[in-house]
Amino acid sequence: MDFKYVSKDLDDTLNLAENIESEKFPNMVICLDGELGSGKTVFVKGFAKALGIEDNITSPTFNIIKEYLNGEMPLYHMDVYRLDEVSEDLGIKDYYNKGGITIIEWSELIKNDLPEERLEIVFKIVDENTRVLLFKPYGRIYEELCESVL
Repeated sequence: MDFKYVSKDLDDTLNLAENIESEKFPNMVICLDGELGSGKTVFVKGFAKALGIEDNITSPTFNIIKEYLNGEMPLYHMDVYRLDEVSEDLGIKDYYNKGGITIIEWSELIKNDLPEERLEIVFKIVDENTRVLLFKPYGRIYEELCESVL
């Protein structure tokens, strides 16, 4: 079952991320897709804030992976926009089982390297402030999370 959420502004997206964070669990994987400026990094900022991470969250476009280890749980923020293919050297798959939360921006680019169980969120721009977020849970735990939060 898929779910839909309409965000009317940045605060809506931040609050949604905080609500999803309240349902967090070890090895959680959230995949964020959508065009530039659609709100993916805003979502990560809200999630990180709810985890108690005080760092300035920016998209790790050139780093690919940023680790935030000073919150309630580790947060692994990835931006795979610049990857042509997933190199084993990056160890992306290793992050899925490190006991933290992995959030991947532009995940559709590495579809074959994603875990079977995950939460995919696609951001669609409606206008300057409004976004439609389409949720596709893979696995029972992600379905329950969506039912609880949305």
